Amino acid sequence: MKTLLLAALFPVFALSVRGESFPVQIEVKTDQSSGPLKPVWRFFGADEPNYAYMKNGSELLGHLGDLKRDEVFFRTHNLLTSGKGEHGLKWGSTNAYTEDAAGNAIYDWTLVDRIFDTYLAKGVRPYVQIGFMPQALSVKPEPYRHHFPDASYEELFGGWAYPPKDFAKWEELVYQWAKHCVEKYGEEEVLHWYWQVWNEPNIDYWRGTREEFFQLHDTSMRAVRRAIPRAKFGGPDIANGKGDDYLATFLDHCLKAKTASSSGAPLDFISFHAKGKPVQHEGEVRMGLSTHLGDIDGAFAVIAGYPEFKETPIVIGESDPEGCAACMGPHLAYRNGTMYASYTAASFPRKLDLAEKHGVNLEGALTWSFQFEDQPYFAGFRSLATNGIDKPVLNVFRMFSRMDGERLPVVSDAAVPLDEILKNGVTEKPDVSALAARSDKRITVLVWHYHDDNIPGADADVILKLGGAPGGTPTVTRTLIDETHSNAFTWWLALGSPQSPTEEQIRDLEKASQLAEVPGETEVSTADGDLEISFTLARQGVTLLELTWP
Repeated sequence: MKTLLLAALFPVFALSVRGESFPVQIEVKTDQSSGPLKPVWRFFGADEPNYAYMKNGSELLGHLGDLKRDEVFFRTHNLLTSGKGEHGLKWGSTNAYTEDAAGNAIYDWTLVDRIFDTYLAKGVRPYVQIGFMPQALSVKPEPYRHHFPDASYEELFGGWAYPPKDFAKWEELVYQWAKHCVEKYGEEEVLHWYWQVWNEPNIDYWRGTREEFFQLHDTSMRAVRRAIPRAKFGGPDIANGKGDDYLATFLDHCLKAKTASSSGAPLDFISFHAKGKPVQHEGEVRMGLSTHLGDIDGAFAVIAGYPEFKETPIVIGESDPEGCAACMGPHLAYRNGTMYASYTAASFPRKLDLAEKHGVNLEGALTWSFQFEDQPYFAGFRSLATNGIDKPVLNVFRMFSRMDGERLPVVSDAAVPLDEILKNGVTEKPDVSALAARSDKRITVLVWHYHDDNIPGADADVILKLGGAPGGTPTVTRTLIDETHSNAFTWWLALGSPQSPTEEQIRDLEKASQLAEVPGETEVSTADGDLEISFTLARQGVTLLELTWP
């Protein structure tokens, strides 16, 4: 039934590429190592903190925890925003801080505890963003809340975006929160967490001066370390990569502060944000991979210029195809299907390559993509799931989670060179390449077929050569994401795009959303002592091969 529905849905697409394909040869040198394959993918985040403990949010957190239990981290805005749990697009609240009539602090950790309790129960740990400004502390408390998207850009940044009227009260708030966390969860647990203050202070999220943000950072770091002396504290989580001179100025400030205080490392990790910039090209979306990777390249270059930070871990605190997860519309519909999935698969290995290029220590790249409660199915949000139905992009992270060990060198005759991607993106020939790893008698190879343009294209006929592989015949498991595999979106379209699906349709969508194996579609042979695996991969497709030897 499913095959018939999809065939009926995509006849034009099928005819447009039928008989068209191009050869690709990928060689994996399985007896060499490029160093440990770091699980940099295991960081996620969202604007809306309260979604975490709601039905679909809690379920999705469970899926994220299943990827790598207790090693997945979640960052969210609005953990200190005033309000009694009110939530909405780009909004959330916890009422952690209020004041009585005399101006005395009142702390209430009920909702932030509920959020963190949900994370930990699902095998996910907090990447604690200290923000935003409670209404009672803001130098400009009114107007406070926005109602996105029914607000102008200027109206988005209310009292929550302003500096504190009293930095001593702010510092005490942060101290009391960190102290509460260590008392509730234990030092052993909270030492795993990442702590940082605010979000993108170099743009409108911060309505103070640069110097005031540096003061906010310093007082917050001092407060956290007063409660948890060995806490991992970093920053500045700025927008636009290096943010012109902002990242360099921040690092200079931290070095100066360290020299002045002699109190140990000024930063336990460095964080910045990097986003792509899609455009409309001939009526279709053209992704901005070059802008995304260019932001990372520029920030890495700045960090590499500081010998003091050569070994400091870097977490790209938001790393996405574009900037607004809560925005939606036809021009963002690519987020529902395989384009977002293949973009993710192609971009993460290049982040590792850029870290190697600059000799810096990339620890993570955070995907700012979660889910939205009480919204239409497949509305075009940048999300990992919609109403409890996983999107194809989540299956890329399931693939990443199955890879570990040593990273293996890969050579593909259809890879677009990194320098070319930085300059022009992937706008001419498609980028077909792979990420590979080896752990004992197990080899994993992730192959993608990516193009910046969201239009049909020819299939890739891939011959994957594994040089230096163990002798004997391995067991091969192959999973696949394309238009008809691991893809609930095309199944939903085939059902007629229902906004009130039946229970049976929901079961079908849930089944279609899971990572699909494709037995019988892969040929394995031996040629000249090398293991060869042949398969076809559609444009914007991603596939993972897992080989195990007895």
